[in-house]
Amino acid sequence: MRNASLAGFWYFAIVFAAGFLLGTLRVLYVIPHLGETGAVLIELPLMLVISWIACGALLRRMSIPQHAGLRLVMGGVAFVLLMLAEMALAWFVLSRTPEAFIQSFASPNGAIGLVGQIAYALFPMVRN
Repeated sequence: MRNASLAGFWYFAIVFAAGFLLGTLRVLYVIPHLGETGAVLIELPLMLVISWIACGALLRRMSIPQHAGLRLVMGGVAFVLLMLAEMALAWFVLSRTPEAFIQSFASPNGAIGLVGQIAYALFPMVRN
């Protein structure tokens, strides 16, 4: 269980770092040319590929067996940490309340992002 939790932490850390970099590029360079939805639709597949690769590497490196409970722990830890980090960024950088952060998932772009984040959380369950 400890190894799966640690794998979840590293999975979050790698994907969050990549997302922070891509998100910065999205906001500064892609949104002005393609709009918010176009930028999200470009960023999401890149993030999912990065997540898929990171997940597989961590599963192998940390020897997480194909046990549903352990894989759920890894994905669950990663997902919770991602949501908390994104909420903190929204609050401290964008001055959005936690309520506004949660409400943002009701927008089309927020819903697209949330679907991607759920897929990210489920990757440990389906990845070899």
